[in-house]
Amino acid sequence: MKKTLLVLKHELKITLLRPSFLIMAIGIPVATFLIFSGVSAYNRRSPGGAGGGGGDSLTVEGYVDAGGVVTHLPAGMEQLLSAYATEDAARQALSQEEISAYYIIPADYTETGEIVYIRSDFSPLAWEDQSKIMEWVLTVNLLGDENLAMLTRQPMTLEQRSLTTEIQRDEENPLTFFVPYMVTIIFYIVILMSASLLLRSVTTEKENRMIETLLTSVTPLELLQGKIIGLGIAGLVQTIVWVGTGRLLVMFSGQTMNIPDGFDLPPSFLAWGVVFFILGYAVNASLMAGMGALMPNMKEASQATFIVIAPMIVPMFLVNTLIVDAHSAVSVGLSLFPFTSPIAMMTRLTVGGVPFWQPLLACGLLGVTVVVIIRMVARMFHAQTLLSGQPFSAGRYFRALLGRG
Repeated sequence: MKKTLLVLKHELKITLLRPSFLIMAIGIPVATFLIFSGVSAYNRRSPGGAGGGGGDSLTVEGYVDAGGVVTHLPAGMEQLLSAYATEDAARQALSQEEISAYYIIPADYTETGEIVYIRSDFSPLAWEDQSKIMEWVLTVNLLGDENLAMLTRQPMTLEQRSLTTEIQRDEENPLTFFVPYMVTIIFYIVILMSASLLLRSVTTEKENRMIETLLTSVTPLELLQGKIIGLGIAGLVQTIVWVGTGRLLVMFSGQTMNIPDGFDLPPSFLAWGVVFFILGYAVNASLMAGMGALMPNMKEASQATFIVIAPMIVPMFLVNTLIVDAHSAVSVGLSLFPFTSPIAMMTRLTVGGVPFWQPLLACGLLGVTVVVIIRMVARMFHAQTLLSGQPFSAGRYFRALLGRG
């Protein structure tokens, strides 16, 4: 245990003082914070900085009602539409720029539904928003009742209720999909970045043959455990800095996180997040370490990491299933399978409604997998000098994991 702690301290010291780590963990967040703070301060001081975009883009248009369809204009439409008795009058108003365009409602409109739209220039996209105004006017006049027209536009306002006492999420809210999706992305990135630290450490020490010297003083298991724990702490530090920076950006921007009911994550979610991060990191970092022991250099090791991260990518491809159908057999299977469960389970926990026994079972399976993988990878360090000169292949990697290399 003492030697494991020595390896842990050594890895922490080397990693935390490495320029590349300082840039990623501290430099980029600080630079981002300063840039956004500067932009926010500039916007507050500049004229109109706190306001929105441009003004109202709606213009006055005319119409010629040859079919007598429009008998009255709904409230507020008088300032946007002007009636003309003849097309010549509307064309003259257009040439004098009194209106931006005009509609011709033909006598057979109720039979064909066709309307002619005329403007002085050709701009097929410029009228798109304002065409809704004429569409609304026609709907109100055809039905003869504005309330009925509103019901025709939106015939049903659905209020969903459940017998459960839990606060229900609005299924129409984009956050229903966006929040679980972001959790999936964040967990994938955090676990991958933290595990990659161990790959870099092992590969570097193998290149300069330092690992052979270390193995004369510590056992492979002690070396691997020390590296996993030490670099895991470094990864957590980096994650905390990034999350803290994001929190500060929100605070200093003068905004608040107004999260709708049902979308706030409970404290238990954070607890599960820490547990699944630690276990998911341990599995993937161990596999990365085994790959580093076989690879001749960091460049080739980076190119072969797909073998390790392939299972982590599966939940990314099936994220829509995990969110929309979180309790299907596929979703449950992915959240229990050790190599996909850290990401898949956190996605489902964000959606909600996961029985307590499922994350508990997933943690148990992950814990067993961690122990087995670490012991398998530790065996590879005995043979790393024998394999160092051989080209890497997926078959050799898995044979070495099974102790057959």
